[in-house]
Amino acid sequence: MKLKEIKLNFISEEVIPLFLEKPIADITVKDIAQKVGLGEATIYRYFSKKQNLVKAVALKLQSSVYEKYFDFSAYVTGYDKISAFYGGYLRIFKEKRELFRFLNQFDAYCISEELTDLEAYSSGLEEFKNAYISAYENGIKDGSVRPVDDIDLFYYSSTHSLLELCKKLSSENDIVLQDKTSDKIGEISTLVGIFLYRIKAK
Repeated sequence: MKLKEIKLNFISEEVIPLFLEKPIADITVKDIAQKVGLGEATIYRYFSKKQNLVKAVALKLQSSVYEKYFDFSAYVTGYDKISAFYGGYLRIFKEKRELFRFLNQFDAYCISEELTDLEAYSSGLEEFKNAYISAYENGIKDGSVRPVDDIDLFYYSSTHSLLELCKKLSSENDIVLQDKTSDKIGEISTLVGIFLYRIKAK
């Protein structure tokens, strides 16, 4: 690994806690430099602008989440793998819900900054989908899941709705009374249960 790549990895890794603690929009290059113990000029030399560092952090988080929460190697049937896949969202919410807050802010940041160079991030998202589709095909073969008319549509519909729910419930800003009194874990579990009920073989 070249020295530049080592520096890029070091900086983006070291600032992850900062991005999980504070809103992306509030973090300055000065904050980043102080966090990693380098000068602002050094940060600019390696990333040229804050946007590039934000994308690097998003990629690192995406990769670590996939490795930690979406490993199905211990499961045999396709249904169990899909159950573990959806369960990954619930585990993240219980253990590290600030990841969902970051994703919420990252979406807003991409829109506000008009970021378009997201090919690497999009490619990473395909890994999640490919793992799910593989589990589904496994389940069709072993008879543990029911066929759906359009598995791509089912995947996107279920994961988008689950992700958006987790992002909403991870917010620290309760707006209405129901936000304060609802069973957040229960809501996520209920939604997961609906998806699993639809896909489990009878």
